[in-house]
Amino acid sequence: MTTGLLADDIRRGLGTLTPAERKVARVLLAAYPSAGFETVATVAERAGVSAPTVLRFVARLGYHGYPDFQAALRHELDERNASPIHLYETANETAFPQSPGGLMAHSAHLFGNALARTFAEIPPHDLQTAVSLLADRKRRITLSGGRFTHVMAQYLGLHLMQLREDVRFLPDRDVERTAALTTLGRRDVLVVFDYRRYEDDKQAMAQLVRENGGKVIVFTDAWLSPTSAHAEVVLPSRVDTPSPYDSLVPTLAVIETVVAGLVATLGDAAHRHMKHSEEIARRVHLV
Repeated sequence: MTTGLLADDIRRGLGTLTPAERKVARVLLAAYPSAGFETVATVAERAGVSAPTVLRFVARLGYHGYPDFQAALRHELDERNASPIHLYETANETAFPQSPGGLMAHSAHLFGNALARTFAEIPPHDLQTAVSLLADRKRRITLSGGRFTHVMAQYLGLHLMQLREDVRFLPDRDVERTAALTTLGRRDVLVVFDYRRYEDDKQAMAQLVRENGGKVIVFTDAWLSPTSAHAEVVLPSRVDTPSPYDSLVPTLAVIETVVAGLVATLGDAAHRHMKHSEEIARRVHLV
């Protein structure tokens, strides 16, 4: 059986597939993950291929048959939808070391691996595209996070405000949020943070921005938020952690890497903006 996410396995294998198998892959990716739970006959009909082609496709991915493929997809969805309570209740007794030394060693191992895998799995082209969009001073940047990830949106947004103009956070209050969303158009970039137990409003906002000609950057976990379907760039991070709560440590590392790319890309313009901001802050006694 393959490792990692099925969607990633499918995308990585596109170049090795036959033209008919590639049609199957595109059908599955276009409506992922729901398309994977259709029957072989339905997938074959949508792809315009034969049923044996669908079976050859899943075999090429490393599965023993279509039921094996669907079982792996169900397991992935269980992980994707896991809550902290579920993770706590299903953890074995050794999952959370009790001694300080054991906890630190366990954490160092988990976080180190999560960071390494996160950076190994983000295509350099995607990181560069995110930096280019955020560095484009003709574009307005709007950021939105979730229940926990709003702090990540704020962290990135505050850095952006130091480096360039026209950056804002999506308001929390309904009337203000609606007013902000009505103005999003072709010159806008919406940055969304959406991690498992995904929030429906994020997908709806991303779709709205995309329909209006704007761009969407999504920070998400390895299972990929449904918002990713509407994104220009998706930056996934591993969430391995020694507690029942998903880790945002790798996400923070990706954010700081993006910021470093912005500093290099904006160059003197960022320096001038920082100096001007510092002067204004001193003038109104904020520093």
